[in-house]
Amino acid sequence: MPAARKSAEDKLIDAQEIIRQKQQKINLQAKEIKALQHSKDSAESIRKSIYDLNSFIPSPPDWTVKERDPKITGVPMAMWSDWHHGEVVFPEQVGGVNKFNRAIGKQRVKKLVDVLLDLTLHHMVNPNYPGIIVCLGGDMITGTIHEELRETNDGPVQVAVLEVQELLIWALTIVAEKFGNVFVPCVIGNHGRNTIKPRAKNRVYDSYEWNIYHQLKRHFEGYTDPISGKHVKGANPNVKFLIPDETDAYFTVMGHRFLLTHGDTLGVRGGDGIIGALGPIARGTIKVGREEAQIGRDFDTLLIGHWHTYIPRNDAVHVVVNGALKGYDEYARLMLRVPYSRPSQALWFIHQKYGFTAQWPMYLDGYRQAKGFSEWVTWQQRRD
Repeated sequence: MPAARKSAEDKLIDAQEIIRQKQQKINLQAKEIKALQHSKDSAESIRKSIYDLNSFIPSPPDWTVKERDPKITGVPMAMWSDWHHGEVVFPEQVGGVNKFNRAIGKQRVKKLVDVLLDLTLHHMVNPNYPGIIVCLGGDMITGTIHEELRETNDGPVQVAVLEVQELLIWALTIVAEKFGNVFVPCVIGNHGRNTIKPRAKNRVYDSYEWNIYHQLKRHFEGYTDPISGKHVKGANPNVKFLIPDETDAYFTVMGHRFLLTHGDTLGVRGGDGIIGALGPIARGTIKVGREEAQIGRDFDTLLIGHWHTYIPRNDAVHVVVNGALKGYDEYARLMLRVPYSRPSQALWFIHQKYGFTAQWPMYLDGYRQAKGFSEWVTWQQRRD
């Protein structure tokens, strides 16, 4: 009998210990939930108090999705990413094929706008557009995430932030004057972060680019004065922004579904000097497509930068890979041994009937024409 009573007491003690451990776990989880809620509240307070933003993500403008006149050429779409403003590329360290600094970056942005207007307005049979879409794909500044960048950058990171903001205001203003309506979906890159290592939580809020995008939105769309509560008119309300609180932006153009992301979070690694980035990009596109389909965000085309190599969309892999305004650099040459790629940005057209039509890389350096050019075409005849 005493042994049986002792066993029952032991069971009671064990049960009480289990309850205590469960309660401790519940208390710990409650603290974690409270901390996460505080983080969320902080992010929301930043959005509302500083940027006067609503908690929901706005839909794309009506002109991007409603039925259009069948005679229009389509909707031009450009991707601006991987400017890496503030970085220095030393020509003697890349075989003399490229040179880059803040001054050259400004020249290439001007060239980008000139080429964009030339191709869209002077090289299409019927340049009748409802507007234009300019995707900002991240890595607009090069930042200081690596020790070598902190040692060699062309000035402090905050200077690069201000200059990129000014360059984007200038460029989007010119584009809006020509096209009327401009829709600007924005995502952050991996270089604009203010932490040394990349993070998953609060990723967008730790990026200088998130701040740049909201400053652009305030400039063009306006904002609410924090003292009077009155709306302050923006420079051009026809320039609309989509700035999600995540790394991906989902939107539709003429029925074609796009997912814009920088390209560093495809869930893949790899790439080398032989197959380049094609392998990991193809695998990553499939992975992202499966993931997004599970939450009802199926897309027809993935838009990415990050890989610094222009790859147009094709029927095998439904992705557009943007080039880099910075161009070829020391990392690509020495660490990856990838083929040389010219500084470029992507341009394509979406038609309501045909989908993807023209696709062009917008090259931002001088064309290296062969010496001795005299005829429009030459060939060597066979001698028997």
